[in-house]
Amino acid sequence: MDWIYGIHAVHTMLKSSPQRVKELHVQRGRTDDRLQKIHKLAEQHGVTLQWATSKRLDEKAEGRHQGVMALCSPGQTYDENFLLNLAEEKGGDAFFLMLDGVTDPHNLGACLRSADGAGVHAVIVPKDNSVGLTPVVSKVACGAAETMPLVMVTNLTRTLEKLQQQGAWVVGTTGEADKFIYDLDLKGPMVLVMGAEGSGMRQLTMKQCDFLGKLPMAGGVSSLNVSVATGICLFEVVRQRRVAI
Repeated sequence: MDWIYGIHAVHTMLKSSPQRVKELHVQRGRTDDRLQKIHKLAEQHGVTLQWATSKRLDEKAEGRHQGVMALCSPGQTYDENFLLNLAEEKGGDAFFLMLDGVTDPHNLGACLRSADGAGVHAVIVPKDNSVGLTPVVSKVACGAAETMPLVMVTNLTRTLEKLQQQGAWVVGTTGEADKFIYDLDLKGPMVLVMGAEGSGMRQLTMKQCDFLGKLPMAGGVSSLNVSVATGICLFEVVRQRRVAI
């Protein structure tokens, strides 16, 4: 069981997967509109609401709980077979994000949120050397952790090869690239690959990419936080696809 906290995360959980919510704790005395919506959803789905003090919630949460917490069964993750079936179903519109070893839950949560906003069909991570779905990830994702499929695979390179065989182009991001991400054709079925915090993409993953791109850096800082860079790259894909319509 995991504690999910924060208004957006709990609201989305009650809306999309109410069967996962085993306990709902709300700060005593809080009557604002956003919490009232959570009350109504809980009532609709037969989830019992328990009142708690702010101090009690503080003891359970790893960050700002915003007056609400839910004890939930573990979130669902998906396997490679699900991914390949999804790629076939989406065809020429297939759009995936692969994170090569992101281990910070704040970064994964932010990437899930950006992926959801950009219309990504699934986020792919390795089974090893990845943070997985944690309460912090759910809080930072603001509900996207409950709506964006997280696919966990054994071997990223092999998974990329299978997606390529189904027609997807693989675009990797690295400061070593010769072209900027804005100069690449990002339309059609594709996988956008982002590297880990600090170390970036592994060489094996990089070799499997069809194209490599980078972001222009004008200042003294050599790179951006992975979640920030991910958001920029994802929405460049969105921009190009909108222009192409």
